Amino acid sequence: MYLSIKPYRTCKPVIWLFCVLYILPAVTQAGNKILHSFFAKNKSVDEISFPGLTVTRNAANDTVSFSLPFSRAGNLMLIRAKADSIEGNFILDTGCPGLVLNITYFRNYFRTAEADSENGGITGISSPHEHTVVKNFSWGGMKHYNVKADLANLGTIENSKGVKILGLLGLQFLRNCEMIIDFEKSMIYFHMMGKKKSVNYQHPLLNDTAAYQVIPFEITDNRIMVKTVLQGKKLRLLIDCAAEVNILDSRLPDKIFDNVAITERVMLTGVGNKKVEALKGDLAGFIIGNRTVHSMPVLITNLEKTCFSHGGCVDAVLGFDFLSLQKIGFNFVTRKMYIWK
Repeated sequence: MYLSIKPYRTCKPVIWLFCVLYILPAVTQAGNKILHSFFAKNKSVDEISFPGLTVTRNAANDTVSFSLPFSRAGNLMLIRAKADSIEGNFILDTGCPGLVLNITYFRNYFRTAEADSENGGITGISSPHEHTVVKNFSWGGMKHYNVKADLANLGTIENSKGVKILGLLGLQFLRNCEMIIDFEKSMIYFHMMGKKKSVNYQHPLLNDTAAYQVIPFEITDNRIMVKTVLQGKKLRLLIDCAAEVNILDSRLPDKIFDNVAITERVMLTGVGNKKVEALKGDLAGFIIGNRTVHSMPVLITNLEKTCFSHGGCVDAVLGFDFLSLQKIGFNFVTRKMYIWK
């Protein structure tokens, strides 16, 4: 989903809501070949470093650990990655199921389209669902082959942020991973489990168990879902680090909106410039795990287009402006989320 928001009947700057973040490092082609060659053929090598990237291999349990710096474009996290011979910025997006490529830079790739299949967004905009295949896709210490990717025009995001964006990287690449995001240091720490899957692994940042709380989560349609209760209503929350604001579904019971102080009307703009009116305000008494947030900015709009193929819909979205308040981590093998206090 790609949305911009601006105050109703005003000309304030565009704020992007749903964009997809993809995680990919500054590793040269030669460096990448050396990295994987060394780890494959020289089992005595435990760590190799390149500028901005450190990769550690543990031969005993078939795992790879690495850290990546990220840059910011507004509230979007950009990481370097490489699709075949094209290298650049990808948006890391835990709300995106897989890989999305900006068709502007991959227009010469062979494409296939799914019959009667369309992509939809909050604004109700849809577009043909086109795919392609990337032969070699690399990010951090990882390399993937023959990766299926969706194609989309990300030009509106690029124009809004003033930066070249090659695509979006989603949950498909994180499923065998532990990921910790340190917003203060602009670093992301990854631990990829090998075939032996050391599910008991945890990063040194998790040694002090009093510093964070653990919240279980589910993965539905390759999206992170957390459950909570607000005003007696059970809610399904989508955790999306590429959503620039938090969102509440306008179809929720009125008693929930009694806790929202409305501040202004806004217009959402999606791909194709179709606009939908929404409300912006501050939610009181939001609870996640054992933590209560006394005042949290939210956008109120219809989330009907976020319903899953296997039933059920998203009631709310927790985005960057909440997640970035502290370090946050995910173990996608044990399905645990870590929120630092």
